[in-house]
Amino acid sequence: SSSNSFWYCLLSAFFGAVLPDFWLKRRTDSRKLKIQNALPDALDLSVVCVEAGLGLDQALMRIADELQKPYPELAEEFRLRNIEINMGRSRQEAFRNLAERTGSEDLKSLVAILIQTDRFGTSIGQALRVFADSLRLKRRQRAKEAAAKLPVKMIPIMVVFIFPAIFVALVGPAVIQIARQLLPALGGK
Repeated sequence: SSSNSFWYCLLSAFFGAVLPDFWLKRRTDSRKLKIQNALPDALDLSVVCVEAGLGLDQALMRIADELQKPYPELAEEFRLRNIEINMGRSRQEAFRNLAERTGSEDLKSLVAILIQTDRFGTSIGQALRVFADSLRLKRRQRAKEAAAKLPVKMIPIMVVFIFPAIFVALVGPAVIQIARQLLPALGGK
């Protein structure tokens, strides 16, 4: 019938257009968050590698190898950046592609700092150390912000699940006593 075909078309549009976009958005947000959480540790490793005498490209290759198990997303992005450089792209272009691929604001800031240090010839180790400190501070602030939001998120759960149980436990005995006293009196016994 025509009413069923309308619902079939509507469900098909939902499952074919809306649901894949929702799934893809969640996956990209999850990947950005994983990269964002991995970045401070990667920067600490890069500071150690650069101060030990490795160049930036070799340090990023080493970081990609070391972070493969704990942070595979960031390690893969660093590998792709190294592959781009091996293919002949400039260092700046490879860094910009890295920032564009990930979409992480912290990584975009890191790329801007690395491009500036490369352009002006300043100390990469010092720039990485300062940026790593600021990222650790940002991570701490994000954790505090998430902790501050937690009581607000718990209110609906408490209203739906905990307060009814408390209400029944507190008011239940009184209702039973009232029912025992009033029902015989109202029934005429």
